[in-house]
Amino acid sequence: MAVVGPNGSGKSTLLMTLLMLYRPTKGRIEYTDSDQRLEESRLRSLTSFVSPYLNLYDQLTAEENLKFFATVAGGSVTGKQIDHLLAKVGLQGRGCDLVAEYSSGMKQRLKYAVALLKSPAFLFLDEPGANLDEEGKQLVAGIIEEYRSHCIIIIATNDREESSLAEKQLRLGQ
Repeated sequence: MAVVGPNGSGKSTLLMTLLMLYRPTKGRIEYTDSDQRLEESRLRSLTSFVSPYLNLYDQLTAEENLKFFATVAGGSVTGKQIDHLLAKVGLQGRGCDLVAEYSSGMKQRLKYAVALLKSPAFLFLDEPGANLDEEGKQLVAGIIEEYRSHCIIIIATNDREESSLAEKQLRLGQ
């Protein structure tokens, strides 16, 4: 699904509310699985979020960032999984580099690797192509294509090309 609108229209705020990082001023957001309400703690274990506004730890390597975020999420990650994730986002061979040495596009790619650590049931993408070159945008399109069959993906964007990534899903599902 794509949430589309001009800058300042509330797209990011909506995502943050859906992620339960912001509280709605009216109404409520409820997630269910087989008619059972998902508790907020359970929901957090099922969601991943990519945004140009999220921060990584520049003083750590890409591998260390992945290990740290896996641990914070209550899990772990092996060297083989790290290599696979870094290759998936086009950062193979760069895992031992400090994130401070990464370009903004490389950092955005690493954020996708972090988001995919836990194979999320809900993947929220705020401006998914931000800071990415054409190759990076193609990687993101590939990730969306791969995960759309087993993951609910919500894209917030003001870019028509990015919103078309959700339209493809609608066409495929018809």
